[in-house]
Amino acid sequence: MDLRLADAAATEFAPTTAYLNTATSGILPQAAVAAVRETAEAAGSATGGGHDAFALVDRVRERFARLVGVAPDRVSAGSAVSTHVGLIAASLPAGAEVLCVEGDFASVMNPFVVRGDLRVRFAPLESVADAVRPDTALVALSAVQSADGRLADLEAVREAAAAAGARVMVDATQAAGWLPFDASAYDYTVTAGYKWLLGMRGASYLTVSEEAQQTLTPLHSGWVNAASKWDATYGPMPELAADARRFDESPAFLCYAAAEHGLGLLERVGIEAVRAHDTALAARYRAGLARLGYEPVPGSSPIVSVPGLADRQPALAAAGIQTAARAGALRASFHLYTTEADVDRLLAALAE
Repeated sequence: MDLRLADAAATEFAPTTAYLNTATSGILPQAAVAAVRETAEAAGSATGGGHDAFALVDRVRERFARLVGVAPDRVSAGSAVSTHVGLIAASLPAGAEVLCVEGDFASVMNPFVVRGDLRVRFAPLESVADAVRPDTALVALSAVQSADGRLADLEAVREAAAAAGARVMVDATQAAGWLPFDASAYDYTVTAGYKWLLGMRGASYLTVSEEAQQTLTPLHSGWVNAASKWDATYGPMPELAADARRFDESPAFLCYAAAEHGLGLLERVGIEAVRAHDTALAARYRAGLARLGYEPVPGSSPIVSVPGLADRQPALAAAGIQTAARAGALRASFHLYTTEADVDRLLAALAE
């Protein structure tokens, strides 16, 4: 194991189980736990930090921007992927065609589906680029599939969309944090902060290209979206922020207190080192599954799903091994705090 990773695993985390379930929710670093506690105590004692931490949110914005290769002025801070996607869905004209991936995560498609006046079409992940048509307005897909870890051919999707004049929205929730990801290549990206980014529910990120910022209406604008927020607390907003901050939601400071430390840890360790660690553990697990006669969904990501084994999840949890049951499969996912011993423990349990 990379020494930076070994140090992080030993000193930054305190799991009490064999935790193989990052694709559901990551583990907070201990520094993040302390920061959340400190922020809550500040709110409880009325010392200010728990009530007014906008500088904290901007630091998190900057860290996330560095992680995904964009300028901070392209990042909007929010609370949930579905809210970001809903903003994008609201921007489309009635009758516009949205191309989604069959079986993708619900938040990536539902805001388009529930509008009722959009033409939402679905294609298999492997052929989504081929399914782009001249009248496609938007392609919306996950970089990595939540259910089984399959990776999208994003380069092919970008090329097909560009040829058709379509925009692209990528959900990087199951990618950012272990997979090097360049958000600058897309009109929109959405990312939840509580999985591979080592944060907690309530922090999420929308990136919008400079040109695409003109396509979105900040429908949930409050005073925090103003060019000068402290001059916009009462009455109609004098002027919107000039950049992606115009799409911010009023932030949940506790969540952003955690996010600062999760993102900071990833930055110190380095995403390439994280990817090497996570995928090596997944490869070890895949090799062990093959020895046991199981056939996982093919792939190379740190999310590994084995069809037909979902019913093993409750017993594994009872034995202190945290996995997930998704789409009829047993899903295991590996991150910074996962060790080879954790992988071997899961394999031994499956062999019983």
